[in-house]
Amino acid sequence: MSTGLDLLKQISSRQSAEAFRLENWQGSFDEYLDIVRKNPDVTRTAHQRIYDMIMSYGTYPVDEGRREGQIRYKFFDDPENNGNDAIFGLTDTLMQLVNVFRSAALKYGSERRVLLLHGPVGSSKSTIARLLKRGLERYARKPEGALYTFGWKEDDGSITWDPMHGEPLQLVPNAYREEIAASLNEGRDPDKQYCVEINGDICPLSRFYFKERLEKCDGDWTRVMQSVVVKRFFLSEQDRVGIGTFQPKDEKNQDSTELTGDINYRKIAEYGSESDPRAFNFDGEFNVANRGMIEFIEVLKLDVAFLYDLLGASQEHKIKPKKFAQTDIDTVIVGHTNEPEYRKLQSNEFMEALRDRTVKIDVPYVTKLSNELHIYEKDYNERRVRGKHIAPHTLEVAATWAVLTRLEEPKHHGLTLLQKLKLYNGKTLPGFTTENIEQLRKEARHEGLQGISPRYVQDKISNALVNNAEATCINPFMILNELENGLKHHSLIPNEETRESYRRLISVVTDEYTDIVKNEVQRAIAADEEALTRLCGNYIDNVKAFTQRERVRNKFTGQDEQPDERLMRSIEERIDIPETRKEDFRREIMNYIGALSLDGKKFDYKTNERLHKALEMKLFEDQKDTIKLTSLVSNVVDKDTQEKIDVVKARLIRSFGYNDESATDVLQYVASIFARGDAKRDLPK
Repeated sequence: MSTGLDLLKQISSRQSAEAFRLENWQGSFDEYLDIVRKNPDVTRTAHQRIYDMIMSYGTYPVDEGRREGQIRYKFFDDPENNGNDAIFGLTDTLMQLVNVFRSAALKYGSERRVLLLHGPVGSSKSTIARLLKRGLERYARKPEGALYTFGWKEDDGSITWDPMHGEPLQLVPNAYREEIAASLNEGRDPDKQYCVEINGDICPLSRFYFKERLEKCDGDWTRVMQSVVVKRFFLSEQDRVGIGTFQPKDEKNQDSTELTGDINYRKIAEYGSESDPRAFNFDGEFNVANRGMIEFIEVLKLDVAFLYDLLGASQEHKIKPKKFAQTDIDTVIVGHTNEPEYRKLQSNEFMEALRDRTVKIDVPYVTKLSNELHIYEKDYNERRVRGKHIAPHTLEVAATWAVLTRLEEPKHHGLTLLQKLKLYNGKTLPGFTTENIEQLRKEARHEGLQGISPRYVQDKISNALVNNAEATCINPFMILNELENGLKHHSLIPNEETRESYRRLISVVTDEYTDIVKNEVQRAIAADEEALTRLCGNYIDNVKAFTQRERVRNKFTGQDEQPDERLMRSIEERIDIPETRKEDFRREIMNYIGALSLDGKKFDYKTNERLHKALEMKLFEDQKDTIKLTSLVSNVVDKDTQEKIDVVKARLIRSFGYNDESATDVLQYVASIFARGDAKRDLPK
């Protein structure tokens, strides 16, 4: 076992003094000009930096069953945080978001807009904002994300740093800016690279120090620059450097100074004037967020007085504190809101200016089942839920119900809501192409903007885990019961009609789950490889004879007989091959076998999904009575039957992810279904 000293040595060996020196670099203004000449990207605007940060992680194509050309940005998979804040689905939303940043980076006008993330509660709006903030923090620590600020060297050797971490090039007087920028941009292709642009002014405090020193130097700007110190700095929300977060509070206890800073009245006596910048606290969220990003939580709940500051900050990149000079800022403004608040914005004529300066991006709930399932699997898995087995399909039924509540009833005749969910999830249905699915989405514009939040489902999964503390296994019915019981107290359901429709969807999900586990038990019973191979061989022999109009040799009697039509149809009917299509299906099978033979390959029934399924279902029908599955209901099981059931249980555990307890539960559940079916058949007509 390693000692404490060993651990310290281990950590020490990983530290680099050179890396620390580079990260905490300080130098003169002329040295900074050399840095800019080598890497002009250090002068990027906040929008350019956030776009480059996202793109630095790369992209990959995705197939969401929608239009071509969809890509995912690896950044939103949260690769540097083990995917803890990964965004599942929402591909179109994230593409729109990044396109806005790209437009802003190229200065097409989006850099003068408030970015508004709009969607229902729990739709990942806050997660997106948090990813951007954490991403900026990490990016600023990388060489490619470096940014710099400046300070003033005092006579005693101390340094007074710019309180808003301004860009050092803003110290260049307007008369020299064009000349210096042109020099720094030599050799750069403006069509492929950002060019250095010197815009905006330093903050009022730095302007004060600049003018003070300019007077001492008799107007010699180059001498003033000798007292300037440039340093690299890092963005940090915790330290309130470059990243601000603003949340509405009680109107009586909040005013605009929290955004724009305030006069320090204790220092007025020292400096003699409210207008003296040395008597001002540059601690408003806009001041803090300069060079980075500011997040407005529930932005539309802000008082109108705050919104005026928001308008100026977005459109003019300036803020005007009370009784103080106007201040330039460079920051990405991201706000988020929900549907009720946004409707208020639309109906309020006094908010027209804000609407005009807003880029709205809808952040809906996930409508693809596999993506919704990933959300729950991230929090509820073997690593996180210790001591409890989560039975197969437990999280799937919860995800299915959640997605169903968000979908609009299809207008297509004969298409159920569940079938629509399956189409969105990539399942193919006869008569539906990619274009048809895209049309379904276009007909349901508000899909994903209503329904059940993932948070509600997560809460109910947690309840099921806690309320069944003694159970070693959590099954789908525990989750479904929690989901249904919680509906009566769900405060965000608008009316009783909606509540009842959600209850009906619980029944839909229950029926779907029943079909799934029946199929799994059937496959487990029929998973006798030897028996399946024999059945397949028998079927193929008869199909070959049928298509070639030959007879079949009976291996038992040695006699040539007519193809066994009853056997062939008993298999084909399992996958709904009608009488009128049987010859086409049989020729299809023989053509498939012939094509494999020409390629020197041997036919395997497992490679033909439809035939494989048909064989399994046929074998199940032949074997279920011999296994006497229904005997589980009466708990009267003979030794021979128990051995057969144990084999089936072992297959469920090995092939479908069950443990002993959940496999037993599923077998008993399916047995009860078959028992009810047998009872119905035994009833007098």
